Amino acid sequence: MSALHKHSIDNPIAAMVTISTRVPENALSAGLLGTERTGHGIRIRPDGLIVTVGYLVIDAEQVWLTSAEGNASSGYVIAQDYDSGLALLRPTISLGEDFLTPVSKDDLAVGDSLQIAGSGEIGIFSRKLIAKQEFAGRWEYLLDEALFMAPACDNWAGAGLINNMGQLYGVGSLLLEIPVDNHKQTECNMFIPVDLIAPYIDEMCVHGQRNIPARPWLGSLIQEYEGKLVVVGVYRNCPADRAGIQPGEVVVSVNDEPVTSLAELFRKVWSLGSAGVEVPLTISGSGSVRRCCLQSIDRSTIYQRQQTESLN
Repeated sequence: MSALHKHSIDNPIAAMVTISTRVPENALSAGLLGTERTGHGIRIRPDGLIVTVGYLVIDAEQVWLTSAEGNASSGYVIAQDYDSGLALLRPTISLGEDFLTPVSKDDLAVGDSLQIAGSGEIGIFSRKLIAKQEFAGRWEYLLDEALFMAPACDNWAGAGLINNMGQLYGVGSLLLEIPVDNHKQTECNMFIPVDLIAPYIDEMCVHGQRNIPARPWLGSLIQEYEGKLVVVGVYRNCPADRAGIQPGEVVVSVNDEPVTSLAELFRKVWSLGSAGVEVPLTISGSGSVRRCCLQSIDRSTIYQRQQTESLN
């Protein structure tokens, strides 16, 4: 990677692609994310490797890629990293060699002006970094430090967060509100730092994921509400569902240790071991409290996959 850090291009848009995917109606993610998805991707190597936000391509049976010049190709999902929420793709035919080099977020400071680049009509424009902070998502997702840009923009999914040298800091993920300036709620876009996967790209291309044990996954959707961790959904035939956990119930503790935030909940679950470990939860609901033991799984086993080849 060290040789790539000197790379820059005059027109970052040349490294962007439009991604369109189709997902089977019976896929696990179809109900929440839909069966047709569109967003952006960023070429990060001269061989055409593309990074994007993972939810665009989860369960995808068909992927189409279109370059800034309008050239089109079918595409393949090479790897998914569920911990970061990023995915790698490649086209079946070359769509160009311009690329943006992934770089570390460590030199960024709140208040910095950066550029957001996308494919198609989105173009490129400036935004301000308003926060670098932890983010916990209800779908068993946690980033120690995400990048939050304002004002918010539309069509953010998979867009690139770059500097004026065309180096890539992050990939667009969400539109949300966070408290800034004395807790005033500000609408912004969250970007996933690309340095979370940059050291592991080669092994991801070979193995389809990072070569580490998978985290335990429960198949639950949990939201912080009035100081409680409320179950708002469970995935069918997944550990939480099999344990009889219902929407509206509250998670009180993990392995008899109280939890009061999503971040605390996820870290305690993950500290028990890798996927397959038993996860004891204390659940409150309907006027009673019960203890149940969930047999966790590797979340990658429940999603549909394309057939792919290794890409080195």
